[in-house]
Amino acid sequence: MERIALFIDGANVYAAAKRLGWNFDHRKILEYFSAGGALYNAFYYTAVPTPIDDKQKRFTDALTYMGYTVRTRPLRETTDDSGETSRRANLDIEIVTDLLTTTDRYDTAILLTGDGDFERPVEVLRARGKRVVVASIAEMTSYELRNAADQYVDFKDIREHVERPGYRLPSDQRGAGDQRGSGDQRSAEPRGSESRPFYVSATLTETDDR
Repeated sequence: MERIALFIDGANVYAAAKRLGWNFDHRKILEYFSAGGALYNAFYYTAVPTPIDDKQKRFTDALTYMGYTVRTRPLRETTDDSGETSRRANLDIEIVTDLLTTTDRYDTAILLTGDGDFERPVEVLRARGKRVVVASIAEMTSYELRNAADQYVDFKDIREHVERPGYRLPSDQRGAGDQRGSGDQRSAEPRGSESRPFYVSATLTETDDR
């Protein structure tokens, strides 16, 4: 049976959800993408405030309960030359480290991000005989990353399988939630066009689902 590993760039997925105007059910994501084989592990990468607040802790605890391995980094505050302050954290190194150091544990890596910085790691994985699936939305996925992967899945094509019903985010793009992209639906699963069971929802209450 095909061994599957799931790697979720939390910030990128949250940005995609805001752009779409609808949110994700992380249990459904886990079950949908692991349906075609045996799940080795599911990694979720997210930034957290320091000290971590109750809302974020409930969210990361819920992910852990679902079966995710949660990787975190503290948000760091920076001030630019104009005096504008921002908070950010980059977990790319953690994602690449897990991608490359666990290759003997999986046959297929499913990477939920559109960040073009992962193009080279994806090429390395394929050179090692691994299959790589990238999932995001077209307008947030770099051409280079999409081209490097074996398969691309557009969230819009699998909405019914991964959406968290009744929970909406303010859309960053008017009408984005109603668009339906064709996606690159190659023969291997997961296929957005194929009918699958509707998984029981296990929602995360009072979280922003990052």
